[in-house]
Amino acid sequence: MLHGKRVLLIIGGGIAAFKSLELIRMIRKAGGAVTPVLTKAAHEFVTPLSASALAAEKVYTDLFDLTDEAEMGHIELSRSADLIVVAPATADLIAKMAGGHADDLASTILMATDTPVLVAPAMNVRMWLHPANQRNVATLEADGVHRIGPDEGDMACGEFGPGRMAESAAILAAIETRIASGPLSGKHVLVTSGPTHEPIDPVRYIANRSSGAQGTAIARALSALGARVTFVTGPASVPAPDGVVVVRIETATQMLEAVRNALPADAAVFAAAVADWQVEGSDRKIKKDVSGRPPTLSLSENPDILATVAQMTTGRPRLVVGFAAETDDVIAHATAKRARKGCDWIVANDVSPATGIMGGSENAVTVIDDKGAEAWPRASKDDVARRLARRIADALA
Repeated sequence: MLHGKRVLLIIGGGIAAFKSLELIRMIRKAGGAVTPVLTKAAHEFVTPLSASALAAEKVYTDLFDLTDEAEMGHIELSRSADLIVVAPATADLIAKMAGGHADDLASTILMATDTPVLVAPAMNVRMWLHPANQRNVATLEADGVHRIGPDEGDMACGEFGPGRMAESAAILAAIETRIASGPLSGKHVLVTSGPTHEPIDPVRYIANRSSGAQGTAIARALSALGARVTFVTGPASVPAPDGVVVVRIETATQMLEAVRNALPADAAVFAAAVADWQVEGSDRKIKKDVSGRPPTLSLSENPDILATVAQMTTGRPRLVVGFAAETDDVIAHATAKRARKGCDWIVANDVSPATGIMGGSENAVTVIDDKGAEAWPRASKDDVARRLARRIADALA
């Protein structure tokens, strides 16, 4: 719930602006207070009167209103809230944020703040997918701006695809996650997830059988406890969680670079199924030999991401957690891996085909630390994630 919390809601100029009125109502119903800021373009879709009536607060619109500057300047506006929400975040607003522009009240507030920011993009599918917009979104995520959506569906313009603003209930949930004062508030946790793809040629690759479901659940659970989460993910089959900074990679080498760029962190959880080897690949599709003999692949070992971070002499996270997916002698192999890598905990599980864990909805893990091995009962991956997140919070307390 949002009792005692204040949201500064910047409403951009898009057809989805009407949803922001519903969002105001839902925030207030959850116990929060809302200060609306309308861009000039937003006036074409909603009126200051309607936003003010729902928020029961004054609406701010103009950077150069001297009365407002005397009573509450843009700097005070930007810092008086627990969270700044931009909904809808149009392509223009996202571009201004990424470029550091400050030519109206909304963009000036966003430049003058150290308050966390959550954006809910809304635009035409072609605008969303445009390379310039994708670069801008990536810049915001690298700057620590959180994002919810966009959703995929029918557009007001008649097209279909990603670009619809997330529904108000989903935005409210993301707001509650970001504002929540949990035991991990103020902590930064790095999570890796999903498989890596090591290219053989332009159409083939080496990979592990990982959906990314467990890593995604862990990132979501840590965020729910108030952590700022950087989520480095390979090409997973499950969508990345909302409310975290998402860094997408393909290969193990790229994952290591992304992990290094994300540090420092208070804790790091390495749940990704990183391919052990990379291939000396070809930039052309490898054709079948007329003799029927298979091609010879030249393999080299991938960087050991877990060991690299666990054995850092400076800047090492206080807590480094690795995962060990084994098919036999699970505890023995995982215990040896913990000692070899130098991490604090290893979360071990049996992924032999009979368990149904790899790619399934449940997990059964044993957490190994310097005190021994603690077996947890089989449970949903969300439940395992929540229990692990609480254990991490206790360790960092």
